[in-house]
Amino acid sequence: MKSETAVAAAALLRQQRVAALGTIHEGIPGVSMVPYAIHGDPFALVIFVSSLSAHTKDMRTQPRVGLLVVEAEREGAPVHALARVSFEAVARPLTADDPMYATARAVYVARFPDMAMLFDLGDFTLFALTPQAVRVVLGFAQAHSLTPETLTRAVAEAMG
Repeated sequence: MKSETAVAAAALLRQQRVAALGTIHEGIPGVSMVPYAIHGDPFALVIFVSSLSAHTKDMRTQPRVGLLVVEAEREGAPVHALARVSFEAVARPLTADDPMYATARAVYVARFPDMAMLFDLGDFTLFALTPQAVRVVLGFAQAHSLTPETLTRAVAEAMG
């Protein structure tokens, strides 16, 4: 069952492009919308954020974050049964000299080509969000916990 769940979670991560990012802002939880790309090896979700945004400052202060990716609504389908993947993750800024940076930038630009020009500005930073715990809900009474390693294998297989 875990491998089927991991495959479904990997598919959901590939299909969707936006997540809800939870950070701690001055001791208070905050949630932001962030587009993301998938970095395969090592597995992480990559976000590209402005240093002016509160969530960027929050991640620099407290790198433990929450992330939620939800299936798009479908007409006639109950919203309470939408598939979703949530992570407890660690956010790490990627600098140009980081071994992961070039690939992270490439996967982000491939998914969001209209953002390529922002890499020339000094205001934006790539962050790698590495899952520490994964929860997958595939519908009513279909909630499962996965190890990050299980999801990593499913994502790697899905990406070929």
